[in-house]
Amino acid sequence: MRFEAFSRPAASQRGDCLVIGAFERGELGPEATTVDRALRGRVRRLLGNGDFSGRSGETLLLPEVPGLAAGRLLLVGLGAKAQFNRRGWRRALQSAIAALARTRIASAAIALERPGARELDDYYFGRSTAEITAASLYRVNDLKTERRARPPALARIRLGPVDASAIADVRRGLAAGAALSDSARLLRDLGNLPANVCTPRYLAAQARKLEGTYRRRLRVRIFDEAGIRRLKMGCLLAVTRGSAEPPRFIVLDYRGARRSRAPLVLVGKGVTFDTGGISLKDPPAMDEMKYDMCGAATVLAAIDFAARSELKINLVGLIPTCENMPDGRAVKPGDIVTSASGQTVEILNTDAEGRLILCDALDYARRYQPDAVVDFATLTGACIIALGHHHSGVMGNDDALARELIEAGVRSDDRAWQLPLTEDYGEGLRSNFADMANIAGRDGGAITAAAFLGKFTRGLSWAHMDIAGSAWTGGAAKGATGRPLSLVADFLTRRALGAKS
Repeated sequence: MRFEAFSRPAASQRGDCLVIGAFERGELGPEATTVDRALRGRVRRLLGNGDFSGRSGETLLLPEVPGLAAGRLLLVGLGAKAQFNRRGWRRALQSAIAALARTRIASAAIALERPGARELDDYYFGRSTAEITAASLYRVNDLKTERRARPPALARIRLGPVDASAIADVRRGLAAGAALSDSARLLRDLGNLPANVCTPRYLAAQARKLEGTYRRRLRVRIFDEAGIRRLKMGCLLAVTRGSAEPPRFIVLDYRGARRSRAPLVLVGKGVTFDTGGISLKDPPAMDEMKYDMCGAATVLAAIDFAARSELKINLVGLIPTCENMPDGRAVKPGDIVTSASGQTVEILNTDAEGRLILCDALDYARRYQPDAVVDFATLTGACIIALGHHHSGVMGNDDALARELIEAGVRSDDRAWQLPLTEDYGEGLRSNFADMANIAGRDGGAITAAAFLGKFTRGLSWAHMDIAGSAWTGGAAKGATGRPLSLVADFLTRRALGAKS
């Protein structure tokens, strides 16, 4: 996809289609008014005749419109003018791209009204346009044998009109959004692959592929089962015991700043399929447990974005990856295992496996003396109960770091919400037989899971993101969403801008 910005009047833009917006009750903004004058009032007549209401997300494609340089005109509803905001703009753009994708239109000039700079500045105007366009055009990487529908023809988007003073910021945003979109495609493709394809070894191969692409700045190390055993990662080994598929521990080291600068460590849960183990899950929707590696995919995509954008930051990605399966060798409720930190864990529920593989990786992060550690995991159904699918959950021992992540989510429209994590929540993890248990009951389940991880992050600046509700959509439209990569990319970009190479 090619993205450009333009400053000349919208009516003069050549190409297959011009996209403008209209409000309800026949109201037009400045851009649409200019186009309407060029069309001798045709847009207002459509609104006045009731052919187009301006309702939010409504679209109407007009072919062969005299007075325009473009071949066609697409009208998009913006809703009530008094209520128009960033959310309404995003919905209008999504509707416009979806309408264009149903045609063979290859190039479009988009001249939608946008909310004020306080809600959407020039940089995020460009970045969000590129992100939304790519997300709307994404097609699931299915394995169907019948002839597939042709991919959308849309290949070029021009955005404007943009003031000359703002065009550099818009172009910078478009470039960032395009890079982020390519990385988001990697995340979504990995999430959508079936678990018999996307195995721990497959994730390791994708890491190697990234290393080959960004050879100058990225180094990858893969630990097999014997290597994991040498690292004394007893919790990771316990989870993988019931599976014939061997585990991997993946380490990605991206160097974009001087080596003396402490890295930021990103840790991603990589359970490529989660049956629950001996504590077997209910069968309905168990197929969606292929998405239990979206934390790992987020880390791979974040490293890809950093390398693609040449961010001046040092990053380490840690991915413990395995399957959680039941068989005669599988770990059992009541078993006690020893983590890489030396702490012992009584496993009361084998379906609380994500925290077990993460705790060994979090301990491994210490050897980098990191500036901060952030982990990403589809960890608990309890987080979905607490926050639904709109916000990712954030917890940790560093409120300033948590606020950084939340503010990145606000800027990027990839929202997160902080849940409390006080010492009280860890009391339910007490065990009569080990240093701790791996569960603490149903109450506050998302928080007690984080409290478990917190026992392995003392002395570190650490935040945990529970993305169980945001990483994928279930039901008829099931698929990986690409979240929370937009938040992570914004967080990393801000961190990089604050660092010196």
